[in-house]
Amino acid sequence: MTDSFITVETKNGASTLTLRRAPLNVLDIAALSGLESALTELSRDENLRVLILRAEGKMFSAGVNVADHTPDKVGEMIPLFDRACRALANFPCPTLAVVHGHALGGGCELVLCCDLAVMTDKAKIGQPEIHLAAFAPIAAMRLPLMVGYRAAADMLLTGRTLTSDEALKIGLVNAVVPADELEQWVQEKVTQLSNLSRVALTMTKRALQSGFGAWDASASELERLYLDELMKTEDAHEGLAAFMEKRAAVWKHR
Repeated sequence: MTDSFITVETKNGASTLTLRRAPLNVLDIAALSGLESALTELSRDENLRVLILRAEGKMFSAGVNVADHTPDKVGEMIPLFDRACRALANFPCPTLAVVHGHALGGGCELVLCCDLAVMTDKAKIGQPEIHLAAFAPIAAMRLPLMVGYRAAADMLLTGRTLTSDEALKIGLVNAVVPADELEQWVQEKVTQLSNLSRVALTMTKRALQSGFGAWDASASELERLYLDELMKTEDAHEGLAAFMEKRAAVWKHR
C-alpha cells in the first residue's frame, strides 16, 4: 500500500506505516486523507498483531500544515485530523510510534494516539500551538489522562518543547534510546508483541481504550471550541498570519 505521502509494509503480522513528506513530514489535507485511508484499510486486516508508525526525513513530523488553518480550509482540516487520530487511537491492535526526530504539534498528537512510543535521545516533542494563539484539540483531550494535569498544562499553556528525557520522565514515551540502538529496540518490542495472542491483544487494547475515556463527546466539544470560537478570534488570525509572514505576532487579546 503506497501513495505519495504514505507507505505501508506488512511482514509477519506487523505493519509499518511510514510518513513520507521528508524532511519535516508536515501534514497537509492530502497527507491526512492518505493517513486516514491507510489506517482504515489496515484496521480490516485480521492477521495484524502490531502497527508501527514512523517517518522518513530528519523529523518525525512538524505537525499539521499551518496554511490549512486558513478560514477556507480549517473546517475541512480539523475534522479530517480528528478522524485520522481517532483511527489511530482506536486501531484494533497495539500501535507503536517510533520517534527518530522532533515530533511537534500534530506530530506530537499522533504519538499521543499510539499505545507505545520510543524516542531517540536527541529527539524532542511538544505542542507549540499556543505561540500561534491556538491550542491542540487532540492533545488537550489525551495529554491530561496520559501524563497528568500539571504536566499537560505545562506543555499546552507554555508551548515549550520537551527533551526526550523529560518526555520519558512524565510518561509521554516508554523508552529513550541512542539513534544507533533504535532499530534493535523496535524489533525486540515488535517480536514481543507478535508472539502473543492476537485476540488477547485486541481485547486488551479495547479494555485500555475503555478505561482511557470516550473519544466522541470530548472530541466533538473540543472541535466545536476550536472551529466556532477560537478560529473567530482576532489573535488566532494574527498568529497564523505572523507565522506565514515570518514576523512577530502583535496580540490584541481578543
